[in-house]
Amino acid sequence: MGAQIELPENLRPMLRKYFGAVFQGTGKDTIKKMEQQLKTPTKLISVGDVTTFHLLESDIIPDIYIIDNRTNRKPTPDRVEKNHRFTQVTVDNPAGTITEDLVNKIENALLSKNHVRIFVNGEEDLAALPAILMAPINSIVLYGQPGEGVVLVEITKSKKEEVKDLLNKIIEAQITDDDLNSLWRKLNGY
Repeated sequence: MGAQIELPENLRPMLRKYFGAVFQGTGKDTIKKMEQQLKTPTKLISVGDVTTFHLLESDIIPDIYIIDNRTNRKPTPDRVEKNHRFTQVTVDNPAGTITEDLVNKIENALLSKNHVRIFVNGEEDLAALPAILMAPINSIVLYGQPGEGVVLVEITKSKKEEVKDLLNKIIEAQITDDDLNSLWRKLNGY
């Protein structure tokens, strides 16, 4: 599986912070509130089953979406559209981790000219972090905030620095082998 970044229990509260604007509500109404921002991003990336479902239901097609068929750690009805518009890739990624394979799949999806569906065996709970860090400037990353709505992250240089700082705190105690160091360098664009 390669290297992986694991989120230590004591740093989990740091992830309760929103990385973008929260659009409160549920369903298509929430997507409608953010429609203007979704018109011309460099790349549109959706993370999470419910967010992706409502995006597709609203006829807004992301360049990349990352799902795991789970919501709040429980199986979801298989309602995210699986159609010919998306190239599908699968990745193993345990809860509370960012695997090297996930990073590679996101990187390849960003380079692809096709729309890409990344299906995660495990959980995509941290997938928004590498998506934010690796997405081109002026892209949008959407992720669900259970019980609240959808977070819209506009990718800027300062947003990338913010996520880089957070991941640096998570990784600092873990860089003990060359594989993890290599993964960290890839996330930093080297």
